[in-house]
Amino acid sequence: MNITDYIGVIGGLSLFLYGMHMMSESLNRIAGDKLKDILTYLTDNKYKAIISGMIVTALIQSSSSLSIMLIGFINASLLPLENAIWTMMGADIGTTMTGQLIAFDIGAIAPILSVVGVIIVVFIPLKRLNHFGEFLVGIGILFMGLEIMSNAMKPIASSIYFLSFIKTLSHPMIAVLFGAIFTALIQSSSASIGILQSLALNGFIEFRVAAFVVFGQNIGTCITSFLASLKSCKNAKKLTAFQISFNTLGTFIFFFVCLYTPLISMVESISLTSSRAIANMHTLFNMTSVFIVLPFDKYIIKMIDKIYK
Repeated sequence: MNITDYIGVIGGLSLFLYGMHMMSESLNRIAGDKLKDILTYLTDNKYKAIISGMIVTALIQSSSSLSIMLIGFINASLLPLENAIWTMMGADIGTTMTGQLIAFDIGAIAPILSVVGVIIVVFIPLKRLNHFGEFLVGIGILFMGLEIMSNAMKPIASSIYFLSFIKTLSHPMIAVLFGAIFTALIQSSSASIGILQSLALNGFIEFRVAAFVVFGQNIGTCITSFLASLKSCKNAKKLTAFQISFNTLGTFIFFFVCLYTPLISMVESISLTSSRAIANMHTLFNMTSVFIVLPFDKYIIKMIDKIYK
């Protein structure tokens, strides 16, 4: 693997992250203050809040962006802590949409989406349509970045160092730690999942290993809200504490379930590709975690209140 391959991986990752940022920003501009209204007025009930968080995150393709918004609303006293927590749980489900889209392998039409988006931005002088055009360009850039990353990773197969590193991930605990650290470093679980899917499609990592990496990625994604809450109010810190506790508890449960049950084999058997299997495990993890924690959310909030006293 030479320097050109490293540049390809880094460049592809940069495009992926920029495409995701572009999608998020364009949808924020389209929604304007309506997004704030949705989160303010449709979160008075825990089930409505979960659905709202799920839909908004699926649209803006970033649970990190929503967590930062929630922290901002809490700081401005626009959203009670309980409502923000329920919305955050919905966001964890909504963020799995990126992995599902990547598993559809629509990279072939990514340049077409970008071209259509550029035409709309350049030739149609309507602000709302321009934002939609930027959204299409963002999708195209995201998938083109993923394609560049995937192609640049192919020479890795001949790298002794990389293969040795992959072997160390065969230990489930190391796989979880790697997923958490890598996701924390790039501050995007969606990008981390996309890279993992690319590795699996190229045959560099087995699904039984990738599944444990996925669990760690759900812990690592908490870094964004953690950093955003450092200079925020006490309730914002409590929201972050809940997210970390929520994802850690889910990882703990799934870690042992996958060790002692055939869950990984079952998910793999119903998935057509390794990329789809990773997306399905990510979705199953987050949905199950929400259903497990939902009846006990008040007790967890009380526990966090005691800690912060």
